[in-house]
Amino acid sequence: MHRRLPLLFRAIAYGLRGGFLIRPFVIALVLGAVGGVLSSLEEQIPALGAWVPATLFPSRQDPQVAQVILSAIATSTMTVVSIVFAMLLMTLTLASTQFSPRILIGFVRDRGTQWTLGMFLGTFCYCMAALPAARALPVPFVPVVTVTGAMLLSLVAVGWLVFFINHISQAISVNHIVDRIAGETELVIDELMPHPRGRFEAAVPAPQPDGDATPILNRRSGYIRFVDTGRLLYLAKSWRIRIRVERGVGQFVPAGIPLLLVSREDRIDPVRAAELLAAFDIGSTRTLQQDVEFGVIQIVDIALRAISPAVNDPSTAISCIDQLSRILIRWLSRAPPEPVLFDPPHVARVTVPWIGVEGMLDTALEQIRHYAATDLAVSLRLLRAIGDIGGTVQRGEVRAALLARARRVADGCGERMDEADIARLRQRLAALEMRLTI
Repeated sequence: MHRRLPLLFRAIAYGLRGGFLIRPFVIALVLGAVGGVLSSLEEQIPALGAWVPATLFPSRQDPQVAQVILSAIATSTMTVVSIVFAMLLMTLTLASTQFSPRILIGFVRDRGTQWTLGMFLGTFCYCMAALPAARALPVPFVPVVTVTGAMLLSLVAVGWLVFFINHISQAISVNHIVDRIAGETELVIDELMPHPRGRFEAAVPAPQPDGDATPILNRRSGYIRFVDTGRLLYLAKSWRIRIRVERGVGQFVPAGIPLLLVSREDRIDPVRAAELLAAFDIGSTRTLQQDVEFGVIQIVDIALRAISPAVNDPSTAISCIDQLSRILIRWLSRAPPEPVLFDPPHVARVTVPWIGVEGMLDTALEQIRHYAATDLAVSLRLLRAIGDIGGTVQRGEVRAALLARARRVADGCGERMDEADIARLRQRLAALEMRLTI
């Protein structure tokens, strides 16, 4: 059971970091507790109110003034919260229709928005928690320090509203969106592939599946978001079996489809099968926990929509290509995750499929190449990006794959552009071939 906890904690932590209401709820809870504790403390130590200048709160003997201030701040704060929600929903609708529905997860995880909602909800909770302390019976009491704190919180909330308007106006900028997605994808690469890639790498042959391999059927339909390879290795060694994962991270697995193949049927019972399946985090949507391809797909979606006839925005597509080259350079510079895990050495225990160079290049370049065949600016930038990527790698097979895709760019434009445009493409392709074949 203890082996299941790390994956569970990771899934919960990832959800909490990206949850839209978790951070605002925590902020509101903390500020509400501060309002209640501060008003109670001030009631027990009346001398605290003497520290507040009389100019800030002159009516220290009239509890109704404190009640009016606290209730007014709470009411106006909730009004602003409704406005903030309306602005946010409008932004999400605009972004999903103009760019891609897949980028909504980025807006949900945006900390600026979460802090804004948290500050307004926290101010409301602070005032509501402090309001009962201001009373006329049985003994009149005015929580001077607490009311002053509410007034300061209201000023902070107003400033935060100005910040939110500026923040949300920048957040819907396509350059900001694409740069944020690329940055998050690079973080996934750094975590999943921390070691630099060597110039020469020995190919690790995948072990052949056993003839009597037993399939472990998937029990929940969804996308594979995270695979706990360390746990699979631990279980394979403990039970002295070999495990072959049939679907990789980011792929959809329907219920009832084999997710794993294990070598010894006699050592697998329903309980152990459930233990193996628990090493997979499967959900309704893809995430950026281990799925580098998902970050690439989001940027490709924005580029495809930009070069569609309905939008016709090649500048956005060019920005997307620039960010894709940034991701591919980082990805190609790192050693890929181990496809075969050994324990002890030379004893293959677990085989996990990870996306390869061909698959990643196809995901990042092929669709843009196909739909940009009539756009000279986008095609030229695509060739330049391929040259930038190829200039950072030394392995011949990767350069050959990049050259093949560069030739497809020029060939795909051959029948859709005039001779002058084709000549420019051929000229850049020739320079690219000379650079990558040296």
